[in-house]
Amino acid sequence: MIEMPGVVSDVVRSVGLSAAMRAAGVVTALLPIPQPILLVGPGSSRRLGQALAGFGHRKILIVTDRVIAEKDLPKALLGALDEGGVAHVTFDAVTADAPIPIIEQGIAFYDKHGCDAIVAFGGGSPMDAAKTIALAVANSKHPRKLVGYFKGRRAPVPIYAVPTTAGTGSEVTVAAVVSDPQTNRKLVIADTRLVPAMAALDPTLMIGLPRHVTAATGMDALTHAVEAFVGHWATEQSDRMALAAVGLIYGNLRTAYRNGRNLAAREQMALAATYAGLAFTRANVGYVHAIAHQLGGRYHTPHGLANAIMLPHVLAFLAPAVTRRLALLAVRAGLGRAGERPATLAKKFIDSVVALNRDLGIPRHLDALQPADIPALARAACWEADTSYPVPRYMSPAICEQILRQVLPRPATHRKR
Repeated sequence: MIEMPGVVSDVVRSVGLSAAMRAAGVVTALLPIPQPILLVGPGSSRRLGQALAGFGHRKILIVTDRVIAEKDLPKALLGALDEGGVAHVTFDAVTADAPIPIIEQGIAFYDKHGCDAIVAFGGGSPMDAAKTIALAVANSKHPRKLVGYFKGRRAPVPIYAVPTTAGTGSEVTVAAVVSDPQTNRKLVIADTRLVPAMAALDPTLMIGLPRHVTAATGMDALTHAVEAFVGHWATEQSDRMALAAVGLIYGNLRTAYRNGRNLAAREQMALAATYAGLAFTRANVGYVHAIAHQLGGRYHTPHGLANAIMLPHVLAFLAPAVTRRLALLAVRAGLGRAGERPATLAKKFIDSVVALNRDLGIPRHLDALQPADIPALARAACWEADTSYPVPRYMSPAICEQILRQVLPRPATHRKR
């Protein structure tokens, strides 16, 4: 049972934070955010290489991870650069969560080879690492000094992007999320100039993705779209992008999961991730991301997986404040008709997220979660969301703890540290 003083303090807190966030939203809505030139379809990564060959770069750094390099996925891009006479080198040491020590290595690699542009090639971690390297080398600043908003005086060196998963939307976003092994925290670097100048959405690069990666990254894109749509910073443009993303995800994610070689579904999911990225780079995210960042920082839980597990629980908490918005999402997802009661449609949407997770093999519980960690995780998540995101309903740390306890591992699967 919640004591009345806590209720009063939460009400006062939410009123003050909400007013501040709404004011910030007015400014954000007017902030010019660039959008990259998009090349879409099979072979678009090669076409990106052909385009870059005409840009006069001295030497391009390809930032990726070892698995992508070993699978030779950048082959078409690199071939086009070779044909165009453009020198390039590859830094393939990026690991999960883009750790700062790895990014430091990438900065040194960039300087050693005299590069003047970067292509981010991969999933979220290579994208985040590439953006951070680009901003760090341009400003001669350590990545930790760039954490926050607009911490670089100079624009990053030119960034281009080739996503190999349909999830992060990083090819169109203003942020990079890196991890700090010293503190087990995820850190956000945000700057509108981090948006890549050009990106290729090539579905042929995604046909070999493992099913669990397809599932988690697809749910990551859904979370981006949903949180952008229900938050207080939503705009007419971000709503269009979010609704388009939700429609594409509900129409294609199960197909891409069951048949990874379906190029049409892969391409539609790539577009969905990009649309969701455009939505949340303008309208921001919320509690799902705030909680997922804590789980990723402490347990290295893949970001998309953490989002997928937490999304239905957070939506159930938010539902009273966003019933009509959830109803609109339900209609776009094909779950009901516009004439139905909003509360009925909202429930259908939340239930559909649970069903989608089940169909994609997403676990309902997080095996790594430790009961003793929950209070600190909840406090950190609420602090991140309350101070950074335009959430439609404020959550107390006590409620966040309750939500986290719902995803604790079952006793039979609980693992002690």
